[in-house]
Amino acid sequence: MNAKQIGPLTGILFVVLVILAFVVGGETPDIDDSAQSVVSFYVDNDSDQQIAASLLALGCVSFLFFLGALRRALRAAAGDEGGLSTVALLGGLMIVVGASIFAGIGFTLGDAADDLPASAVLTLNALNSDLFFPLAVGTAVFNLGLALAVLRHGALPRALGWLALVIGIVALTPGGFFAFLATGIVIVWASIVLAQRAAGPGPQPAATP
Repeated sequence: MNAKQIGPLTGILFVVLVILAFVVGGETPDIDDSAQSVVSFYVDNDSDQQIAASLLALGCVSFLFFLGALRRALRAAAGDEGGLSTVALLGGLMIVVGASIFAGIGFTLGDAADDLPASAVLTLNALNSDLFFPLAVGTAVFNLGLALAVLRHGALPRALGWLALVIGIVALTPGGFFAFLATGIVIVWASIVLAQRAAGPGPQPAATP
């Protein structure tokens, strides 16, 4: 592995860390669960919630490095325009903001649930369940921007562009959470392609549309 491959491969690291965060954090209480069951869950699973939040935050760090590598590839293929690569970058930043919000709420619940009044824990749990718009907006913008960039300028395989387009549209519907999960496929696919190109000899020419 050479140094140029590290940036693209951070996309895979992001997906792995997000999966680990979901596994460690487990299924959190629903909004309509009783106050006692909600508080008990976070008190009994405080360490798991803090670890899951930390993994998610680390994933956000790695995703930012991936976005840098992705934008460089999209920008190179798009020539001097770069508008769609910027849209994909901004969408990725929104994903980071949304995921970081969930990480912050989850860590707070794990760290302070036994010190907060039940009403505060219920409020934080509700936000942890329903504050999904930043993540949904980021998922839609990232996938749509990436899809249009790929389909117009050919920076990555066209099949990846079509997949991102479908996911971006789904992200605008009530199936936004599943679109976020499916975005992991796009990120891993793009990471592998970019890493393979970085491993090749010499500079890679821009792909033709």
